[in-house]
Amino acid sequence: MRRYLDKKISIKNNITKMKKSVQLLSLLSILFIASCSGAKKDDAATTVEEREFSVKVAVIDTASVRQTVEFTGNIEPMYKNNIVSAAAQRVEKIFVEVGDRVSKGQLLVQMEDVNYIQANLQLENLKLDLQRVEALYKAGGISQQQYDQLKTQVSVSQEAISNLDRNTKLLSPIDGVVVLRNFDNGDLATGMPILVVMQMQPVKILINISEEFFPRVTVGMPVDISLDIYPDKKFGGKIVLIHPIIDSATKTFRAEVRIDNPQMAIRPGMFARAQVDFGTMNRVVVPDMAVIKQVGTNDRFVYVLNGNTVDYVKVELGKRVGAIYEVVSGLEAGQRVVTAGHTGLIDKSKVKIVDSDLDLSI
Repeated sequence: MRRYLDKKISIKNNITKMKKSVQLLSLLSILFIASCSGAKKDDAATTVEEREFSVKVAVIDTASVRQTVEFTGNIEPMYKNNIVSAAAQRVEKIFVEVGDRVSKGQLLVQMEDVNYIQANLQLENLKLDLQRVEALYKAGGISQQQYDQLKTQVSVSQEAISNLDRNTKLLSPIDGVVVLRNFDNGDLATGMPILVVMQMQPVKILINISEEFFPRVTVGMPVDISLDIYPDKKFGGKIVLIHPIIDSATKTFRAEVRIDNPQMAIRPGMFARAQVDFGTMNRVVVPDMAVIKQVGTNDRFVYVLNGNTVDYVKVELGKRVGAIYEVVSGLEAGQRVVTAGHTGLIDKSKVKIVDSDLDLSI
């Protein structure tokens, strides 16, 4: 019986040793496979870094590009006048309503005229005094100085009445349209204009132009105007005023464009686009096939050849003409850019040229 038990224990120990051996072999196999896999990955990474890409390139050149530039802004009245009295007075009567067309010199508002009436009475008394003093002066009863002093008082009073008249009867200084009314009859007019009058024939738009075009802008230059509200219409305008300074922050200058508006179809506040033709200018150009748009941004890049590698260069582009882009900054004439074979390229990739000298003519 004991011999039987010893044999059973021996068999059990042998089985345990076999299991441990199998586990050890499995672990060694896994480590071997992992080491082999890592070596393969390292080899693959090395291959990507040292890979030579076949690319096509084009030489950057210059071309004569038409400079038709679009500006945006809001329509403004040619003139805007605030109808207001110089003194705080009560409004006696307003003769117009919002939307009324008015003429230059038309009476718009009659203010309270108590001060005006009193000043006229005082002036009449001064004139009577002057007549009496004048008779005494001629008879030698008073001095020249006394006579001159009274004459001066009469002149000052007349000027004061003239000023009161202008601030009692408020006239329109322009032909225009009443666009705002802030008071009613009987109100004490303080703080704000009583009425606002705008001239809407013609109207204008102010545009900010890049300083590079300053020598090309002249008074009378035609401008094409379009408004989103009238998609099928074009309106003619012309530059009537050029501001003489350049904004140091934006490197732009302001120009005022006048737009005829006989039908009153254009109104202040409308959004407008102004297109100006500055003629042609010699510009660096790049083929559209070379330009790469970075995903998620508006940035544009090109691959520039640098020996047997490429540099990933950000560029600022202008207008597109056919199959080329105008280059504002980032490239110079004579450089070579990749036009085909971009797949897999990164900054400093090694390349091999298979074709070049793409035609960049417009």
